[in-house]
Amino acid sequence: MNRKVQRLKYLISDFLAGAASWVLFYSFRKVFIESSKFGYKIPVEPDKKFWISLILIPTFWLVMHFFSGYYKTPFRKSRLQELGKTFLISLFGTLILFFVLILDDTVKDFSSYYLSFGVLFTLQFFLTYIPRLIITSRTNHKIHTGKLGFNTLLIGGNGKALKIYTDLTEGKRSSGNKFIGYININSNPTDPLDQFIPRLGKLDNVTEIIREKKVEEVIIAMETGDHKMIGQIINKLKETMIIIKAIPSTYEILAGRVKMSSVYGTPLIEISHELIPVWQETLKYFLDFFVSILALIITLPLSIVLAVIIKLTSSGPVIFTQERIGRYGKPFKLYKFRTMYKNAEENGPSLSSEDDKRITPIGTFMRKVRLDEIPNFVNVLLGEMSLVGPRPERQFFIDQIMEKAPQYIHLQKVKPGITSWGQVKYGYAANVDEMVERLTYDLIYIENMSFYVDLKILIHTVLTIIRGRGK
Repeated sequence: MNRKVQRLKYLISDFLAGAASWVLFYSFRKVFIESSKFGYKIPVEPDKKFWISLILIPTFWLVMHFFSGYYKTPFRKSRLQELGKTFLISLFGTLILFFVLILDDTVKDFSSYYLSFGVLFTLQFFLTYIPRLIITSRTNHKIHTGKLGFNTLLIGGNGKALKIYTDLTEGKRSSGNKFIGYININSNPTDPLDQFIPRLGKLDNVTEIIREKKVEEVIIAMETGDHKMIGQIINKLKETMIIIKAIPSTYEILAGRVKMSSVYGTPLIEISHELIPVWQETLKYFLDFFVSILALIITLPLSIVLAVIIKLTSSGPVIFTQERIGRYGKPFKLYKFRTMYKNAEENGPSLSSEDDKRITPIGTFMRKVRLDEIPNFVNVLLGEMSLVGPRPERQFFIDQIMEKAPQYIHLQKVKPGITSWGQVKYGYAANVDEMVERLTYDLIYIENMSFYVDLKILIHTVLTIIRGRGK
């Protein structure tokens, strides 16, 4: 199924709905509101402002729906949830337009304001929702009748995997799952599923299989004794950003960021990739982008001064690059101002301490006020980091941390950040044990992620810089 085409249908529908509602509302204002005010019939004659609004207003509505996350999943929409989301966005958007464009209208009395608001909201809501309802209903009908489907990979084996397969393929209405094969994690030479779908390979190759077979959904059907592998499987699948579902008996393993999903008589747990609401995630992205550009521009004179001092006081490059591990375990090059003498790690990787002789005098100052991290904003612009998130580490130390605290793997659900709750509360870690201590704060952050929490951490970071209390 072509997600781009399906998404385009909703985009065109919403744009036309926004344009139509504004045309009708414009006519309503002329015929009823303004005519009532002046006591004679006002002709509906579109002016320059009208034509500009005819582009800007529908675009405004598309932005509103984008921020709500409506276009993120063009298939598998719930008509009831769609009704609620359309209602709320129409109401909120109408409030914005009312205060920005309508409140300064000349009206006969205040009742005209209420009437204008009610008409605009009603037009926008119904003209948006009715086409959506038609598109969604037709799509759901095609899915239920088997005309549309999602390439699905089954991970598991034995009885439970076979039961999931038969339940989803023999139901009266199609679940939309088109099984292209399965991965047997038990390494059994034979399996009951072999007579229905092909065995595609091993768990180690799951990402390659998903890419080659264009898999859109994975269902984990594990035996009771195999539950300990679920965390490992989910971590492998997280980087693919596909839909992941599991059988209910694994609920206690997956408790937290999950939602229950019933697929026509076969209850499954859908594991959500969203740690924060879509609109907050979008705000976080734009905050990262604009703050990083602003920060690089504002700090440019300071960066030039620091670059000169670094170059004059010690040999070596001004910018220090080092491979760090980012979201979903992907490596990237981290940029920082060099704070150590050249070849500081010629004897192997080691963490810095408070009285580290490898740190240059200017490096000590930069670390205290976090100026060495100014080039990190480039990493943010490249999409490798965020303003707020767990600090990225090297694989060498991650391996040691994982031995003591396997839960560290959860930090890779999010982009690493320039600053973090762990960095604010704990500071730099001098050894692996301190890294494990700091881990607690970062895990708490992930479980409580929100745009508000990010702003709070940024404020605390600024205060730390001003006070020069960086550790």
